[in-house]
Amino acid sequence: MFLRFIILFFLLLLATSNIYVFAFSSNDTDHQALRSFKDSIKDDPLGALDSWNNSIHFCQWNGVTCSSRRQRVTALNLSSQQLGGTLSPHIGNLSFLRMINLPKNNFHGSIPNEIGRLFRLQYLSLYSNSFQGVFPVNLSHCVDVRDIDLGSNNLEGELPSDFSSWYEIDRIDLSTNHFTGSIPPSIRNLSSLSFLSLSQNNLQGRIPFDVSHLAKLVFLALSQNRLSGIVPRQLYNNSILTVVSLTQNELEGTLPSDLGFTLPKLQRFHVGVNRFSGPLPPSIVNVSNLVKFDISENNIIGPIPNNLGSLSNIEWLGLSQNPLGENMQPNDWRFFDSLVNCTHIKYLGLDEISLRGQLPNSIVNLSTAMEELYMYGNHIYGSIPNEIGKLVNMTVLSFSGNLLTGSIPESIGTLSKLGVLRLSGNNISGSIPTSMGNITQLNYLYLDNNLLQGSLPKQLFNISNIEELYLYNNKLSGVIPEEIMFSSHCLDLDLSQNLFSDPFPSNIGLLKQLVRLHVSYNKLRGDIPATLGGCLMLEELYMDGNNFQGKIPSSFKALKNLAFLNLSNNNISGSIPSFFDGFHLIFLDLSYNKLGGQVSKTGLFSNISAFSIIGNLELCGGIQALDLPACPESRKKKAFSLRMILILVLVPSGMLLACLALIFYRRRNSKKLNDFIPVLKDSQYPTFSYQDLVLATNGFSPNNLLGEGRYGSVYKAVLEYMDDIVAVKVLKVEVRGANKSFLAECGTLRNIRHRNLIKIITACSSIDHKGNDFKALVFEFMTNGSLDSWLHPSPPHHQGNERNLTLLQRLNIAIDVALGVDYLHHHSHASIIHSDIKPSNILLDEDFVAHIGDFGLARFSLATSDVNEAQISSTGVRGTLGYVPPEYGICGEISAQGDVYSYGILLLEMFTGKRPTESSILMDNDKDLHDYVRKALPQRVMDIVDPRIILDQEEHGSNINQSHSRAPMEVCLASVFEVGILCSGETPQKRIDISDAITLLHVARDKLLQCSE
Repeated sequence: MFLRFIILFFLLLLATSNIYVFAFSSNDTDHQALRSFKDSIKDDPLGALDSWNNSIHFCQWNGVTCSSRRQRVTALNLSSQQLGGTLSPHIGNLSFLRMINLPKNNFHGSIPNEIGRLFRLQYLSLYSNSFQGVFPVNLSHCVDVRDIDLGSNNLEGELPSDFSSWYEIDRIDLSTNHFTGSIPPSIRNLSSLSFLSLSQNNLQGRIPFDVSHLAKLVFLALSQNRLSGIVPRQLYNNSILTVVSLTQNELEGTLPSDLGFTLPKLQRFHVGVNRFSGPLPPSIVNVSNLVKFDISENNIIGPIPNNLGSLSNIEWLGLSQNPLGENMQPNDWRFFDSLVNCTHIKYLGLDEISLRGQLPNSIVNLSTAMEELYMYGNHIYGSIPNEIGKLVNMTVLSFSGNLLTGSIPESIGTLSKLGVLRLSGNNISGSIPTSMGNITQLNYLYLDNNLLQGSLPKQLFNISNIEELYLYNNKLSGVIPEEIMFSSHCLDLDLSQNLFSDPFPSNIGLLKQLVRLHVSYNKLRGDIPATLGGCLMLEELYMDGNNFQGKIPSSFKALKNLAFLNLSNNNISGSIPSFFDGFHLIFLDLSYNKLGGQVSKTGLFSNISAFSIIGNLELCGGIQALDLPACPESRKKKAFSLRMILILVLVPSGMLLACLALIFYRRRNSKKLNDFIPVLKDSQYPTFSYQDLVLATNGFSPNNLLGEGRYGSVYKAVLEYMDDIVAVKVLKVEVRGANKSFLAECGTLRNIRHRNLIKIITACSSIDHKGNDFKALVFEFMTNGSLDSWLHPSPPHHQGNERNLTLLQRLNIAIDVALGVDYLHHHSHASIIHSDIKPSNILLDEDFVAHIGDFGLARFSLATSDVNEAQISSTGVRGTLGYVPPEYGICGEISAQGDVYSYGILLLEMFTGKRPTESSILMDNDKDLHDYVRKALPQRVMDIVDPRIILDQEEHGSNINQSHSRAPMEVCLASVFEVGILCSGETPQKRIDISDAITLLHVARDKLLQCSE
């Protein structure tokens, strides 16, 4: 018995010893936690975790630091590795962890609350990821934390209400998120805090007095929120503050007059775009360390201190858009003269501050470090000094909207780094200096509204990078140089209201990027260049008030993006081209020319507010509102009418006999047909046999299958003898309703033609090799497949090859679809209801132009209720779940507003990336996709947008992620979502017309393009 006890005791001791060794030697808990961290990483393009395997100890893994004695993980450092995935909650098991450093990656999902179990944590950096959800409340348990950086994520909700647990914290950065609510007063408990950044959130309310109690605070950034009220006076008494950033809020009150004495260590002071008033503190000149000072866009008054130049370290001085000059004497430029002592200054903003007087010559003595000088919108006269070329590092020079005279100095050409030159709205005369052609980096040149004379120097077009060139309302003359072709990046060219003569350069078509071209009110003559049809991006073309003659070029039919076209007050003859019918111009002006012939009544010309043709005396016909004479009927037309009468009598008889023969033949060779299937008999439609389509699809091989729907399967087909690729839709004739779908699609597509509708090539109604009915439709092939396959790619593509549509591509596709629907509703021979607008029915060609397809449920909109009821009873609720308007489930009556509803849902899906039947949109009591988006507007636009849109902009370095951040994209998306909401109202009466949607989407796209570089 005693021996047994000894043995048991020994085994227990051995087991205890093993447990001890396991805990401190093999350390399986940390090992498993790290493996769980790796398992949550789905993307590792740089191979940062390649070493995380069993070949070496985990303490030697990349980014892992362990304590030397216990071999426990103390730091995880994987900064800027492009890791994608979620942060595993098992990170909370790394109980000795002191540092988590994972910035500049692609983590998403929520920050796990298990992070609060890391009681030794001192440093947490997760900035520049895509984390979502709320601030991790359990982080308050980490009482030793010194540094928290969660900036540049998608966190939301309110800030923690209790900051009392972090006694030793030094730095908090929660900027660029979506936090709401107010700044909690408990922030005063962070007595060791030196750095606080809450910028670019949605915080509101006042800046709490408690912030003033942070005695060690050095850096305070609260910009780009919705904070209001007066800044606590005590905050300005913190003598160790070096950075104060309160820009873009709704703050008010005055700046303390002793600001320069109470904040002696101040280096950066940003309070622009608020509501501050009162005088500019003269004591500011005492802040010797000041580097950046910005009070722009407030209501601060002068005078400006005369000794401003004592700020010897200043680099950025922004005084713009304040009435500072109103309390100053004209020609009191002492403050400006003193700035020559600021040898480090790079930015000087003096625009719209009511300065008066003659431009001082001391401008040429400013520091050669100067890069941006803004003085526009004042009352400055005099001329630009010849020595302006001394400012060799200047990138932006803006004097617009003043009273300047004299000429543009030749030395301007030495400013080789200049990217923006604005001299518009002055009284500058003389010629444009040829030396300007040396400014090869110039992107924007504005010389409009002056008195410039002489010819346009061809050297000006040596600047191949120029994007916007405004020369309108001057006295420039001569020819427009052929060298204009070298401005290949030009988007906006305005030469209107000058004295240019001779024909317009024929090589204008080489400006492929051109969006706006204005040459109105010159003396240009000759034919309108047909090469303009090559400027496919044109949205505005103004050529009115010249001496152009000849016909409107047929090449203009390629200008599908035109929104405004003005050819009025010329000598243009011929007829109005028929292709204008299908254009969706906002306004077409052909007035006061020599046009003749018949005016169309359809398309664009059915809306009197969309065009003007007055002053053309030989026009006839058109809509009644034009009050034009009727067009004379020609003999040829009378003979044609007689032939039409005979055709109307004989053709139906012939068709009847053909049908009887077909039925007889089919009865002999197969079962009796249930329905007569009309085929496309016109000569414009080629004839294909069943055998032709078998060969073209390789026997309807699964490898050729493009997609499958309720009534048919679509195959890719190669027609060898036509050397063409087409899509063949083979109907499932055994499915009930397939024959009606075939009839509807044939009947609809044979009568419509539009750029944004799928084009039918022919139809085939035959017998297959087994004697069964065979019906197929042959369409043009769409290289890029369906919109659905781009919005919801499946299976996911490999890293780097993911299918994605850019924001601009989605906008263009949305407009294309709307134009197609508008044509069906308002501009076809009879109003057509599609009844099944959804992404899988939107097809994209090689240029990503959208085409609406699948007209199997389409119906002509007829006036009599009996017809509608017949359609309803035979087909039931029409459309696809999620896209069907609510009223179809109640009364079933189809309508154009039903299509608008479906389009609205499609629009919301395109920009959120969520299907209308997706379960995630039903969270937070959202009824449907409409409700989900509506609740997010206007403040949470970026929360609901498809993340792939943002990723695409970031990957391609778009300017929306630079200065002024996401503003253009966010404004554009808000407008698009608003259109989707207006289209998908619960009842038809609450929905806008599709034509209104087109107008609003054009505006949204224009704003986006204007803000893009």
